[in-house]
Amino acid sequence: MDEYVFLADKPIEAYRKSDVGFVACMILLCGIGIFALFVCSQNYAQRMFGNPYYFIKRQLVSIAIGFAGFIIFASLNMKIIRKLIPFIVLGTLVLCVLTFVPGISVERNGARRWLRMPFAFTLQPSEFAKFAVVLFLANLFDKQSRIENPAEKSVLPAVAGFTLFSVVIILQRDFSTGVFVFLIGLIMFFASGAKLTWFFPALLLIIPTVIFLILQEPYRIERIIAFLRPMEGVRTYNYQSIAAKRAISAGGFWGAGIGSGLIWINTIPEVQADYIFAGWTEAMGFFGVIMYFALLCAFAWRGYASSFSCMNRFAALASFGCVTIIVLQSLVNTAVVCGALPTTGIPLPFFSLGGSSIIITLSMCGFVVNASRCTEDEELELEELSYE
Repeated sequence: MDEYVFLADKPIEAYRKSDVGFVACMILLCGIGIFALFVCSQNYAQRMFGNPYYFIKRQLVSIAIGFAGFIIFASLNMKIIRKLIPFIVLGTLVLCVLTFVPGISVERNGARRWLRMPFAFTLQPSEFAKFAVVLFLANLFDKQSRIENPAEKSVLPAVAGFTLFSVVIILQRDFSTGVFVFLIGLIMFFASGAKLTWFFPALLLIIPTVIFLILQEPYRIERIIAFLRPMEGVRTYNYQSIAAKRAISAGGFWGAGIGSGLIWINTIPEVQADYIFAGWTEAMGFFGVIMYFALLCAFAWRGYASSFSCMNRFAALASFGCVTIIVLQSLVNTAVVCGALPTTGIPLPFFSLGGSSIIITLSMCGFVVNASRCTEDEELELEELSYE
């Protein structure tokens, strides 16, 4: 029964301390995220729902659930987490497929990416797919590294796994997230020690496929045109991007404050979602941008330090993937808002309104904290990990 112990069963002296710096960065990002959401959404929430705190209340509920996920993944024995991976992967895949079932799923703007939940909440399974893919690949790569015979090793299960998730998500008309999941899979390959020369033949297939998929949907073509011609489509396909740039410019160095001086925030459609960084910049200015990126760098530094120092290969790879997801999403989102990348549907971690996003972000942070405490004597034998 010892192998089914869920929490730590060793003296506390046998564990390293959790990375307090990483936890502090996470809490600070959560705090300024809530502040930014309030600043950006109160007027819209008042107009639409008669309550300026409507979005804040919903986000706080999601954060509470996310912190529960944080505690679970920070506390569970790594052996238990690895045994749960097949159920996490299969369950996430089933949830992704359920988005195609009418009545259960929610359709918005022609896309089915969400599932109905009680109390008017929705669940976006593609957000959970990011974490599931990282756990799946980290577990598989660790098992592959223990195989001594090179002929018995194969990359096909790993490629098939994250490609399947990417395809299902793209079929939901969530192209950006599907490509992002595929990119995370490639990064995990690189982190596991794969040769860079393997990626060049893959690019010959990936690039034409991405171009083909972009050409299949008019809105994707419009986003590319908007990126290449930023001053066209002022009242149509480029309206949101131009409004975001105006808000950023209006912030100046110190920002316009959080009161009546905020003008351009109200012109950005659904600013509380993917374009919340524009609202934060108008309110806090370039100083706020510096503060945000300094905090993000500290978060990345402590997260990657925990990953690189972890003695457990599975935990190291998975925590690396979790930190990469959060940091890369943050960079992509801010680049989009500033006009450096075409418009995507990638949310800003800790900031953007979205229950699924904040829940999975905090859960991944919990896993990173768990990995920061791993020691060499927690390495698992391959035969204990087999679940085929």
